[in-house]
Amino acid sequence: MNPMNPPNPPAANGAAPLLEVKGLSKNYAVRQGMFGATGAGVIRAVDGIHLHIQRGETLGLVGESGSGKTTVGRTILRAVEPSAGEVWFRLTDGPAVDVTKFDKRALRGFRRHAQMIFQDPYSSLNPRMTVRDIIAEPLVASGLAHGAELDDRVRQAAARCQLKLEHLRRYPHAFSGGQRQRIGIARALVVEPEFIVCDEAVSALDVSIQAQILNLLMDTQKEFGLTYLFIAHDLSVVEHVSDRVAVMYLGRIVELAPTAALFYQPRHPYTAALMSAIPALNPDEVMQPVILEGEIPSPANPPKGCHFHPRCPYAQDVCKNEVPLLREVPGAPDQFAACHFAETLTLKGASAN
Repeated sequence: MNPMNPPNPPAANGAAPLLEVKGLSKNYAVRQGMFGATGAGVIRAVDGIHLHIQRGETLGLVGESGSGKTTVGRTILRAVEPSAGEVWFRLTDGPAVDVTKFDKRALRGFRRHAQMIFQDPYSSLNPRMTVRDIIAEPLVASGLAHGAELDDRVRQAAARCQLKLEHLRRYPHAFSGGQRQRIGIARALVVEPEFIVCDEAVSALDVSIQAQILNLLMDTQKEFGLTYLFIAHDLSVVEHVSDRVAVMYLGRIVELAPTAALFYQPRHPYTAALMSAIPALNPDEVMQPVILEGEIPSPANPPKGCHFHPRCPYAQDVCKNEVPLLREVPGAPDQFAACHFAETLTLKGASAN
């Protein structure tokens, strides 16, 4: 067991999770010199994390740029190969399987159960393919449908995402950003998956379009019982869609809790700093954001002990030398924090609006 993280706690109702991640890591060798020689060190983009997601749940994943949250989503789906760890996925009609052990053939079958919605609707669609072919691509790749059945499933997925039949003959350049993201969502839904990684799925869209896409994702989740890992930097969006939220800092999860508890009663100083940046709706309330000292350290040379201690206003000597366990905070059921002083600090959360 990784010393930074506890075993995943069971759900309150005793149900086994759909997805369980154990000690997941992703390292990148640092290259230097004219010919890109390795040996200059290792970037720990994901540093031994543990998490679980229940069937039908949305787990939000937040953190600053470079925290490793996108790498987590891609590593879970094996779009990026993990350096270590296990990813257990519980099939509807079978036992839990470790995705990290799949060969190419098994991985192709896994795509039937797990899909991804990408951040940029402009670059994630092949400009040389029609919308019909883009949506059909996962079905063709996995061999799930052919001929008339394939066309029927493409039309159904397009209709779920409010795309018209005449749109299927066009190319991506003919559509707005919001429409392109609907195409990306239709492509993910066409294989009828159980789990979807939403990687900054609305961050490139205007606010009014964001609301439409979020409503589409939530309505689709309710209709088909989907499970989401929702990766985002917009905390207001994460609060709106998530059942629980995990906070990442330099490749590690520093807090994991039900959404309301994490937003309004944070137990980690980094989480409190993030929450202080959320604007209050009350114009009479004076906002005092927590200003963190310095820049986020390099993942190629992270601080010893608690990675956050150089920027933490509450850091003490123990923080500089000992890695804090991600542990359940006494008196705060289901709220986990990787802070030596999580039970003694009084931290202010987001403003209640």
